[in-house]
Amino acid sequence: MRVHIHADAGELGRAAAAEAADVISAAIARHGEALVVFATGASQFATLEALVAADIDWSRVSGVHLDEYVGISPEHRASFRRYLRERVVARLPTLGHFAMIAGNAPDLSAEIARLNTLLTGRRVDLCLAGIGENGHLAFNDPPADFEAEAPYLVVDLDAACRQQQVNEGWFPDLGSVPAQAVSMSIRQIMRAERLVLSVGDRRKAEAVRNTIEGPVSPACPASIIQGHKAASVHLDTASASLLAGR
Repeated sequence: MRVHIHADAGELGRAAAAEAADVISAAIARHGEALVVFATGASQFATLEALVAADIDWSRVSGVHLDEYVGISPEHRASFRRYLRERVVARLPTLGHFAMIAGNAPDLSAEIARLNTLLTGRRVDLCLAGIGENGHLAFNDPPADFEAEAPYLVVDLDAACRQQQVNEGWFPDLGSVPAQAVSMSIRQIMRAERLVLSVGDRRKAEAVRNTIEGPVSPACPASIIQGHKAASVHLDTASASLLAGR
C-alpha cells in the first residue's frame, strides 16, 4: 500500500486522478478496454473533476459504481446515480457502457442478480474509493462482511454512516437517510487490479489511522486494503494528521 500526502484537497484530487488516468490508459493499451469502478461522495469531487478532463480514450472505458441507497429515485439529490450522471457520464459523451445500480428497483433481488452477472468473472482494472468516517469501504459499515463472495449485496447502514450523510448536506436529517444500501462487497473491491483511494478532511483522520496503521479488522472495513497487491491512498494534511511520524 502506497500513501501519498498532499497539501490540500485540490492537489489530492489532481494526483489521484493522474494516477487513475495512467491505470486506465495502461489497461486500454494492454487489453483494448478498461473497466472502472467509480466512487461518489464529497471525497471524490476533486478527483472526478480532474479525471474527466484527462486525455483518455473514453470510448474504450466501461463503468460501474460502488454503491447506491435502497429506495431513492435517480433524481434524488443524494442519489449516486444522479451524482455520477452529472459529474461523469454527462461530461464524457464517448464513454462506453455505464451500469447504474437501481436502488429503487421494484425487485431488488433481481437487480442485484443483474449486477452480479455483469461483474462475475470479469477483470476490473481500477476501483476508485474513499474511506468513511466510521472506516467503511463503499457502504460496508463495521463490522463488515469480509467473506461474502457476491459482487454486490444489500447492507445495513449504521448510525455513524447515516449521520455523515446528513453532516455533508445530502439529507436534511437522520430520519431521511435510507437504512440500507446496495454495496459492492469487500471481496469484489479487493479483486480490482488497482485501488486508488481519495480521502481528505480532518474528520477522516481517525479512520485513516485505523486503516493504514491499525490491525486488519471488520471493525475498520477499509483496513482490508493493507492486503491489496496495488493500493494507493491519497490524503491531505488534515486526513493524515494522526498518522505516526507525519
